[in-house]
Amino acid sequence: MTKLDNDTLGFVIHDVARMLRWEFDRRAQTFNLTRSQWSVLVALIRENGVQQRTLADIADVTAITMTGLLDRLERDGWVVRKPDPEDRRAKRVYLTAKIDPVMSDIKAIVKEVRATALHGLSAQERDQLIRLMLRVRQNLSSQDSHENI
Repeated sequence: MTKLDNDTLGFVIHDVARMLRWEFDRRAQTFNLTRSQWSVLVALIRENGVQQRTLADIADVTAITMTGLLDRLERDGWVVRKPDPEDRRAKRVYLTAKIDPVMSDIKAIVKEVRATALHGLSAQERDQLIRLMLRVRQNLSSQDSHENI
């Protein structure tokens, strides 16, 4: 049986992303929201008013799963769905004022988790890490990425 190498790029990226999510969840548990609900709210903080199907793509969930998430978030007063004025078949999703009092808490949690993750790295190392990860993302998102393999 072959031993798996836990230091490969894919494994490390996946593991770091998982650990970042777990740490955020741990610190944000007082808001009584699931990780999936948090991911929707954070996506809307970045891009409020996005179409529901685009939000599903951003959160990497199916349209049906997103509908269920939004049903609960809307029921609890976090979001509201409105018709898209440019596409009658689509809905746009907006944060409600309920997010306002916790926005500073969310930003503080994100800042704390980032500081924990980057502890011990110099400013130059942090910048380099971000630049390299952006380049990897660009490589994978380019139309020619399959030709570089």
